[in-house]
Amino acid sequence: MAVTLKDVAERAGVSRSAVSRTYTEGASVSGKTREKVMRAASDLGYSPNALASSLTTGRTKMIGLVSNNFHNPIFLEVFDLFTRGLQERGLRPLLVNLTDETEPTASVQMLRQYSVDGVIVASSTLPPGFARAFREAGMPVVHSFGRHSVDPAVDILGIDNIAAGRLAARTLIERGYSEVAFLGGPSTATSTLDREKGFLSEIAANKGVSCTTSFASAYSFEAGRTEMLRLLKSQPAQAYFCADDVLSIGALSALQSQGLNAPDDVGIIGLNDMEMASWANINLTTIKNPLSDIISASINRVVALVSDQTLAPHSHEFGCTVVERGTLRPAPKT
Repeated sequence: MAVTLKDVAERAGVSRSAVSRTYTEGASVSGKTREKVMRAASDLGYSPNALASSLTTGRTKMIGLVSNNFHNPIFLEVFDLFTRGLQERGLRPLLVNLTDETEPTASVQMLRQYSVDGVIVASSTLPPGFARAFREAGMPVVHSFGRHSVDPAVDILGIDNIAAGRLAARTLIERGYSEVAFLGGPSTATSTLDREKGFLSEIAANKGVSCTTSFASAYSFEAGRTEMLRLLKSQPAQAYFCADDVLSIGALSALQSQGLNAPDDVGIIGLNDMEMASWANINLTTIKNPLSDIISASINRVVALVSDQTLAPHSHEFGCTVVERGTLRPAPKT
């Protein structure tokens, strides 16, 4: 039979309320009593019931982790970092799959039913109003990888997608490409729109460089491959900024199927620096999205919001850098 709180109390020679206080964060209990309870619990192999504890504390220690686009392998890395980070803080992630959903109503209702302490929306494609719906429902919320705002309604942590687009354009120009192109994800995704905006603004500032744009139907391998195959039916650009690594890998597959390669025939630069980008058979030059920094900061922020919901929302942008590999011409020697 499972060891109960009563068993621990009898073994330690204390009241059941003393055992309960020992396992309640912030509760008052003497050092001597705590030591007796912990020794008895260890002898008996007792672990407190988390659900029962939530009835006392009013905290479930559950954090709703809401995302979409599970078809993109980058989210395996994202979920690994989030789940491990939350569990290290003694929190339990409750994963919500939003694939093909655009309205927050069902997700808000479900997370209310589970009485989560807070919510992390992990998506670069969902509109700002999605995360705001959780805040309006009284749940502390952080939007990871969201679109930057000077006056955010919720906390937003992510990269400056416009700056990332500019960095991609500068990198292609510095490599001597004069005919470049932007290959984005869905044309409605805020991340695509901002990366395109930054890319085109940098190109416009450089005379003698021409640019075209196109969009894939999704942030996925197949969508990137399909769009590049379409582009190859006419005269392709010298180099492409594929605004996501998985799009880039799909584009590389399309090139290979047509007997072409990067960088000899067409240059490719991606964005994210997902693990697959470094594989020897891919070797993708890309722009690093500091996922671990964003995720760590997101967890810290949602913990802070759970403790103090009066904290004002803020938007924090993280910097990006180019990761040099093998799908662009070498950088010029200085």
